[in-house]
Amino acid sequence: MIHTTLQQLRLFEAVARHKSFTRAAEESNLSQPAVSIQVKRLEENVGLPLFEHVGKRISLTEAGRELYGASKDVLGRLAELDVAIDSLSGEVAGTLRVTAVTSAKYFLPHLLGAFIRRYPDVEPKLMVANRASLLERVADNEDDLYVMGHVPEELDVAEYPFLENVISIVASPDHPLANKRKISLKQLTEERFLVRERGSGNRKVVEEFFEKKGLAINPYMELGSAEAIKQGVMAGLGISALSLHNLRLEIAAGQIVVLKVEGFPLRRSWNVIHRNGKNLSPAAESFVEFLQAEGQHLVNDAMSIKL
Repeated sequence: MIHTTLQQLRLFEAVARHKSFTRAAEESNLSQPAVSIQVKRLEENVGLPLFEHVGKRISLTEAGRELYGASKDVLGRLAELDVAIDSLSGEVAGTLRVTAVTSAKYFLPHLLGAFIRRYPDVEPKLMVANRASLLERVADNEDDLYVMGHVPEELDVAEYPFLENVISIVASPDHPLANKRKISLKQLTEERFLVRERGSGNRKVVEEFFEKKGLAINPYMELGSAEAIKQGVMAGLGISALSLHNLRLEIAAGQIVVLKVEGFPLRRSWNVIHRNGKNLSPAAESFVEFLQAEGQHLVNDAMSIKL
């Protein structure tokens, strides 16, 4: 029989999930040595190594893979127990785990802050991840809620639109198209586009829009975040399609301009989702209701923008 503590199991699961002692330590608000010591003690209890170290990379051993599956089951059941107990009390309190795509970081903290001011007994855990990582977390049911734009049809989730996502074509102020009063889509296909990585929801929406018109954009550079794309646009490397929620400061400062392009802006929605059949805690249910009822006007007020 393996003698282990819940803390050791939680830390082992975090290291295995991130494939990194450093990231597990950051997530757990502990030092890396403290995490390493607890995982070492767990290995001693198991009697077998749980990780293999090849250079700077770590991977699970066969024993580690078995324990990882068991740890997810145990911790998942404990999380469900917490939700069940919270639901019985009906109190809006306890942990609220939310993972959001990187582009949502420009507005979601404002909404989460307003929600916590209303329900101070809720303890938020916000993670920002790229789309691929978020979809993995959805598949593993690791969080209460997820915030994203384009929701893949194959996901077995309940989705709740709560905020308009306005996507515009933007450029630097000295770009040749900056002062044009009407720009055709055909003209844009001749321009250098700065785009997110393949799989990005924003990129998918824009490419599908052009495809429906029988056109294709010219990806000049792939960049890993909206922030990197903004810097590239301001540097004159090309144009891009970005959510206006990402651009408030740059537009106000005159560093980026919105181009007048036929068919733009595209109006989509930001969505909060959860796995179908998931038993939501009162905190998670309340946050969904809060986003749908107040998300739009709170974001507009906080960012002083009119979409």
